[in-house]
Amino acid sequence: MQVKDLMNPSAVTVEPTSSAALAARLISRHNVGALPVCGSDRRLRGMVTDRDIVLRCVAAEEDPAQTPVRDIMTRSCATVAPGDDCREATRLMALHQVRRLPVVDKGRLVGMISLSDLARSGRFDMEAAQALSEISENIIVR
Repeated sequence: MQVKDLMNPSAVTVEPTSSAALAARLISRHNVGALPVCGSDRRLRGMVTDRDIVLRCVAAEEDPAQTPVRDIMTRSCATVAPGDDCREATRLMALHQVRRLPVVDKGRLVGMISLSDLARSGRFDMEAAQALSEISENIIVR
């Protein structure tokens, strides 16, 4: 099965010049953990997560309304292509310890795929479980 068969083709995005506050509202409104950061041309510039907003903006005592996403986003992120096998997506998620990947075709964002997309398919639940285990390896329980 290919990534395009399971990806969400209507990913919500944010522009690099948008505020961290707007990114936080979009994350909350759409109940997602991360947003692809794209220019008006849909070219992927990076990713911003709820954790990026908290650690790189709020905890750093920056004003989310005045902090542009480009200042807190992760610039180089793993991606997959729509024609890639879904097992490659789970491998990359485990390797990079992420739960979601942007799906990019010729540099442009065409969707997102998450561990939950893979697990819900029923065909990759073992791969998704293994990836989640590897992603969670470095979590310290307090």
